[in-house]
Amino acid sequence: MKKLLILLIAGISSSCDNDFLRLYPETTLNESNFYKSETEFILLANGCYVPLRNLEKVDHWVMAELPSDNASFQYSNVTGEASKGVIDQFIMSTSNVAYASFWNTSYNGITRANKLLNEIDRPEVTWSKMSLKERTAGEARFLRALYYFNLVRQYGGVPLVLKPIGSQEAVGIKRSGEQEVYAAIIEDLKAAAAHFAAARDVEENGRASEGAALGLLGKVYLTTRQHALAETVLKQVIDLGKYSLLPVYDDLFNPANKDYKETIFSVQYSENNAELANRFLFWFAPWSSGGEITKRPNINLVGGGWNQPTDDLIDAFEEGDKRKAASIAIWRGKDWDAVVKDIPYCNKFKAPLSAPDDRTGDNMPVLRYSDILLMYAEALNEQGKTGEAIPFVQQVRTRAGLTKAITAGSRAQLAALIAKERQVEFCFENQRWYDLKRTGKALEVMSAHGAREKAKKSFLYAAAYEMEAFKLLAPVPEEQVLVNKLEQNPGY
Repeated sequence: MKKLLILLIAGISSSCDNDFLRLYPETTLNESNFYKSETEFILLANGCYVPLRNLEKVDHWVMAELPSDNASFQYSNVTGEASKGVIDQFIMSTSNVAYASFWNTSYNGITRANKLLNEIDRPEVTWSKMSLKERTAGEARFLRALYYFNLVRQYGGVPLVLKPIGSQEAVGIKRSGEQEVYAAIIEDLKAAAAHFAAARDVEENGRASEGAALGLLGKVYLTTRQHALAETVLKQVIDLGKYSLLPVYDDLFNPANKDYKETIFSVQYSENNAELANRFLFWFAPWSSGGEITKRPNINLVGGGWNQPTDDLIDAFEEGDKRKAASIAIWRGKDWDAVVKDIPYCNKFKAPLSAPDDRTGDNMPVLRYSDILLMYAEALNEQGKTGEAIPFVQQVRTRAGLTKAITAGSRAQLAALIAKERQVEFCFENQRWYDLKRTGKALEVMSAHGAREKAKKSFLYAAAYEMEAFKLLAPVPEEQVLVNKLEQNPGY
């Protein structure tokens, strides 16, 4: 299988130029275009990944990791607490640019997927392999489902658009209920899995696949508390026999040797140019660290210091857990107040390999095999099959160096252990906030976390970390309420 950078075309069968890396032509996505060749449809499928790449590097970590008890931020007397810091503290405003950006970028991806699916069955298109058509359709269904899954977990019910529409028609579409959105997501993922099953001969690293569709479907079933169905589809991923845990956890985050053995689906990045790169390390390193961590002293880090590991996360690691050093590092130096301190920072994302500036090429994992194992264990445990679930949790812990046999005797005890394992296994991978909400623990955990944060820090806002149930959903962006007349979530 070839390694594919999302957005890039490199030797896709015989249907595309294989001597040059081609960017998806953003300017061609409009209602007047009709796609007439296999090459154009493959390029259109590549374009469906574009908003996901932008979403992950700019917005998703702000809304899925920073609000959790895993992460906070290093205060800066230059940037203050900015639009990101207030989200960490649950000072939530409908005019915050992060909410609008997340919404608009997600619907950009949905629009692209709808365009592809609306036109893929055009009779004049000749496919060199029908499996390429199956893969292309599967990608559109998978990505549309993923965009909607992120939207519904953030905002609750959202407008459900499953075909190309004009601007006038769009204004009249209102929010669908959460159940209706989840039903559409499930239908898309089932269809995607079927398409991918018929396209196994053209799988490529970096693209969505059958395992990704089934794994995400299992996560959707867990989220909607359909545990028996989750058990069934997650077992299918295990039975594919394609995936396994890497022996060394830290190897998952080596941008020089990207993982496609444990990582079932990730958002692909490259240092080749700014559009394809991310700057995770430059966001997450302490802003006062200069170039000591990034190895690029020419880059000003005034906007950095985000996703700073909290004491809650640091304390969640057991003694001897190899994941701790791979996930969290300490820089000793001056903080914002000029006092020398030990400042923790996210260690999963690395300095540029060769780019002279702030372009980094770390992939962002969306679904890993360890996630499949822990979700499968959770699905079993929630059905009272605690004994059957334990070995799957043990696999993940053993890889982390925690070889002592699990002694959790009750369903509640194992559920607590699985939650802790997920917290440390997937920290800084945009999972924790969704896990807290999915398991009904968000209010309890975040209220206690907020009290600890306020006891040791000073904040600009007196209402910092005041948790209320309505804050479990993000506010619908102000422009959507004013222009499209969408109903706002209660409490805002």
